[in-house]
Amino acid sequence: MRGLTLFLLVSIALGCRPINYDFQQETSDPERYHRAMKRLTDVIVHDIFSPPVAARIYSYANIAGYEAFAAGHPEYESLAGRLRDLQLVPKPEPGKEYCFPLAAVEAFLTAGRELIFSEEKIDSFHQVMLMEYKATGMPGDVMERSLAYGRQVAQHILDWSAKDNYKQTRTFPKYTISSNPATWQPTPPAYMDAVEPHWNKIRPMTLVSADQFAPPPPTPYDMTPGSRFYNEVMEVYKALDAPNRAEREAIANFWDCNPYETNQIGHVMFATKKISPGGHWMNIAGLAARQSKLDFGQTVQAYTLTAITLFEAFISCWDEKYRSVLVRPETVINRSVDEDWLPLLQTPPFPEYTSGHSVASSAASVMLTALFGDNFAFVDDTELEFGLSPRSFRSFFHAAQEASISRLYGGIHYRPAIENGVVQGRQVGEWVLQKLLPGKTPGVN
Repeated sequence: MRGLTLFLLVSIALGCRPINYDFQQETSDPERYHRAMKRLTDVIVHDIFSPPVAARIYSYANIAGYEAFAAGHPEYESLAGRLRDLQLVPKPEPGKEYCFPLAAVEAFLTAGRELIFSEEKIDSFHQVMLMEYKATGMPGDVMERSLAYGRQVAQHILDWSAKDNYKQTRTFPKYTISSNPATWQPTPPAYMDAVEPHWNKIRPMTLVSADQFAPPPPTPYDMTPGSRFYNEVMEVYKALDAPNRAEREAIANFWDCNPYETNQIGHVMFATKKISPGGHWMNIAGLAARQSKLDFGQTVQAYTLTAITLFEAFISCWDEKYRSVLVRPETVINRSVDEDWLPLLQTPPFPEYTSGHSVASSAASVMLTALFGDNFAFVDDTELEFGLSPRSFRSFFHAAQEASISRLYGGIHYRPAIENGVVQGRQVGEWVLQKLLPGKTPGVN
């Protein structure tokens, strides 16, 4: 009788868990990392980071999470020595027990918190996560040791990130507007300054240089009727004059992904915030990880490799944008074709060539295809919270193709920016893949 009483008391003290309860098993649920990713995405949307900056945040936060987890799992090779200037992270204390999934979440949140503005939104989520981990019955010393290690790894990654030239570019001069009609001009309604004109100065992680996969130059500006450029302009102008107009509009709106859309009613101007293009593909990576039932380590790896690929894609794309500084369709059409024409989507505040959606989506599709396989069918509900219905895709390449052509339907890109952007993105994706997962094939379309 006394033995039964003691068993009951111990069970109550452990939260009614069996004596042989393994907290390590419960804390290995990847759902906590998915939720941490969602919180970071929500903050990125709230803080209105541009697509290149958002990709930077995703990369460093996930690299921190990956390195903290890999330190306790030798089957996952450190990215040190494979990413430019990244040195080996500090090692865990030998002979001590750690919860490496907890360390990974802590590293992710700690690094992410330092890269955004609304720290309190990360802090509140962090407190919830800590309470959940405490409820697993994890010994206090293991929890504190794991949290400390996660913070140590995060600081190592943050110190590395501080040397990528990001802070220096904050002080570089703004883009200078030219009177040349072929070059980019600010567009309505807000006529915002050009976004990140010096992004090609950011240190790449795997690329040899920002211009490693520079595409051929855009079509020369020539508004003579019948010229190649004129025909490209008119294709954008008439993109919605088609029997399948409703479907084209649905595609364009689904892939809009404009972090800061300016709305004007009378004299009142306000912003609508949406997920960035990179954020959309990070969510697709999460959808695929859940659908494939990846474990914790595989989930962190999928997010990390996708983030790095997007980071490199935006460096490559932005390098070309501010080399060619091509004028947007809206400016040309209003000036030379129809002064009252408006694109379906709001024109983003940076040069036209190449299409950021095309480069980033194609690069991400290469990495995701290598991770999850060809013909990975999925339903993308990323835009549901922004009022748009889910869309179904046969593969990551299929989704990337739709994301790319959506920019023509939306009235913000000429066809060469899309087609050459797809090639550029695939080149970037294949390069990152071979650098980080040598031997993996990028799949076929």
